[in-house]
Amino acid sequence: MQLEPLKTLAAKHSNRRILDLFETNGDRAQKFSASTGELLFDYSKTGVDDEIRSSLIRLCDEAELAERRDAMFAGEKINETEGRAVLHTALRNLDGGPVRVDGQDVMPGVLETLQRMRVFAEEVRGGTAKGAGGSFTDVVNIGIGGSDLGPVMATHALSPYHDGPQLHYVSNVDGAHIADTLRALDPTRTLVIVASKTFTTIETMTNARTARAWMVDGGGDPARQFAAVSSALDKTEVFGIPSKRVFGFADWVGGRYSVWGPVGLPVMIAVGSNAFDSFLRGGQAMDLHFQSAEWIENLPVMLALLGVWHRQVLGYTSRSVLPYDQRLLRLPAYFQQLEMESNGKSVAMDGSTLTIPSGPVVWGEPGTNGQHAFYQLIHQGTDTIPCEFMVAAEGHEPELAHHHRLLLANCLAQSEALMRGRTLDEARAQMMEKGLQGDELERQARHRVFSGNRPSTTLIYPKLTPFVLGQIIALYEHRVFVEGVLLGINSFDQWGVELGKDLATSLGPIVDGQVSADGKDSSTAELVAYALRHRD
Repeated sequence: MQLEPLKTLAAKHSNRRILDLFETNGDRAQKFSASTGELLFDYSKTGVDDEIRSSLIRLCDEAELAERRDAMFAGEKINETEGRAVLHTALRNLDGGPVRVDGQDVMPGVLETLQRMRVFAEEVRGGTAKGAGGSFTDVVNIGIGGSDLGPVMATHALSPYHDGPQLHYVSNVDGAHIADTLRALDPTRTLVIVASKTFTTIETMTNARTARAWMVDGGGDPARQFAAVSSALDKTEVFGIPSKRVFGFADWVGGRYSVWGPVGLPVMIAVGSNAFDSFLRGGQAMDLHFQSAEWIENLPVMLALLGVWHRQVLGYTSRSVLPYDQRLLRLPAYFQQLEMESNGKSVAMDGSTLTIPSGPVVWGEPGTNGQHAFYQLIHQGTDTIPCEFMVAAEGHEPELAHHHRLLLANCLAQSEALMRGRTLDEARAQMMEKGLQGDELERQARHRVFSGNRPSTTLIYPKLTPFVLGQIIALYEHRVFVEGVLLGINSFDQWGVELGKDLATSLGPIVDGQVSADGKDSSTAELVAYALRHRD
């Protein structure tokens, strides 16, 4: 990726303020926004102008983005380090054409599994599928990483549509997580879903065995009350889960992209198969938009290009995702995994060392809570942190519409404040009105200066429905893909998580006290010794 022309433009306009762009262009908001359906993406509160945008868009053609995009949707093995296709999009291809991997159309299998999920979900919801003590009142999903964070996020987001059993999620191998989750549940009326593609993930299987023992001790029947999201039928059979309650997916679906398929089973149980289908159709709609829209009108592309402008050109090291929607509580963490596990790389696709910065740190919390926590740093800290706001035009509670109007006003006010700031003269005038003068006026005024000129984007939508949630997630998935193509990296492997897992396996017997820590570094050996001395 050739950044020098863009860096030259950045230097040329380094003293220009975002607010100036509005004063010289009356229709800037319309010109620097893009939409699809009823989803509107406004990026006018950034420093991008026509010249910069044109230069950014040229990066897409230089990187052959269209060809890479088409290769992904066609089932080519664009995950080159693992020799795999990347086809989470096939999971939401409800009425599209064939999708081939190695010449084989995968869509019949995808649709057959989806139909099996629908049948099972409705049996659980309707009481046809029962536990030892009757119909299921609770569902516990045991997974980690993409097998947990996606369905957790979606379950929170779609809570207005939740009319099935109560959902609970266990991911951490810390015994406190499963103990606290199971404590109040009935082991005879709880369904446990174990989500592990290989059925070997150590954290997931440790929790699964604990849940099984809890169920047996409490009079439940694991043969009737366990299901699995896994492709390892031999292992699920040994565990005692009938094959009819095992839902598998292929290796061309990465964990952090898997909520659209069997990993989303608990979400389907919570909200029903019709709402889940609407979620899939939202994702499919964004796929079609990504495949057909011109770059300047393409939401994933423009979102990605702004990411490149802020991270790789301007050098901003982090990005804050700020949904003004309490039900999107887990969305920033979901996007954190999506982006940082995908584009947190230092090696280019050809194996050479990456010579430009890779992905930013992604973080955030829902508004308005964040305003009373970390917005101070965003407004007045020494680092510029691009912010990505998202908000609905209306909420789900008409009787509380005044709450939502206040929420919306706060969201819009924050993006405006980040852009406008407050000058020293304005702060002085404010202090004069309070009766201050002299040195004290000057001192107090300086504390109230906001530099402003801090970029933000806003994604606004009518209401957070299953369809809209599908659009938003697919939008960010494709954004990460575009950024990866422009960076020249593989966004679909995650070798960075492997070393720690390998070392944890080797440390297990040492922490158990069965094997000496000889050969370990002195820090690790001392920490193990401390733990052994203080173990009950």
